[in-house]
Amino acid sequence: MKLYTYFRSSAAYRVRIALNLKGIAWESACIHLVKDGGQHRRPDYLALNPQGLVPALEDGGQLLTQSLAILEYLEETHPEPPLLPAAALERARVRAVALAIACDIHPINNLRVLTYLRRTLGQPDDTVNAWIRHWIESALAALETMVAPTAGRCCFGDAPTLADVCLVPQLFNARRFDCDLDACPTLLRIDAHCRELPAFRDAAPENQPDAAV
Repeated sequence: MKLYTYFRSSAAYRVRIALNLKGIAWESACIHLVKDGGQHRRPDYLALNPQGLVPALEDGGQLLTQSLAILEYLEETHPEPPLLPAAALERARVRAVALAIACDIHPINNLRVLTYLRRTLGQPDDTVNAWIRHWIESALAALETMVAPTAGRCCFGDAPTLADVCLVPQLFNARRFDCDLDACPTLLRIDAHCRELPAFRDAAPENQPDAAV
C-alpha cells in the first residue's frame, strides 16, 4: 500500500497508526502542505484526489480518500487486530468518539480553514489562535466526559480502538496550539499510554520522513 501523507496532518496520522497496528506494509508518499505553495495543489495530485487533501491510500491500483473511510476499509480488509468491538452497541460508542474528533473538532481547525480566516477574512493570529483553542478545548472537555466511564488504558478497555487512533493525533494538534488540557486527565492518560506503543510511536509526526523537510 502507498499512503499519501503529510507529517503534521492529524488525518494522515490516524491512518499511519492503523496501518501500523494491523501490521500492514506500506510506503510513504509525502505531500507537503506548505512547501512549494502546497504540494496538494499540484495537478498530478489533484488528478488522484480532486479534494486536494491528505491522506489518500493506494491499494492494488485503487485510490481511497477520507481518513475515516480508509480506516473502515482497513478494518474490513484486515480485521486483525480489530479496531472495533464485536458488539454493535460498543461499535457505535467507539465510532461516536472517533466521529466527534474527525467530524466535529478537526474540520474547523484544518489548514484550509485557518488559511481562509487569516488570508481571506484578514483575521490576526491572536484571533485565529483563540478560534482554534475555543473549539478544541470545549470539544475535548466533552470527550473527557464521554470516555472517562469506560476507559481502561485506552478509551474502551485496554486495547486500542478507532477512538484511540483518532484521539492521539487530535491531542498532538491541541499541544501544537497551546490548548489548555487541564479538563482532560483521562484523555491525557490514554494518550500517554498509546504513544508508548510501537504502532503509535512509529506513526508520530516527528518520526516521518518529511518532518525535517
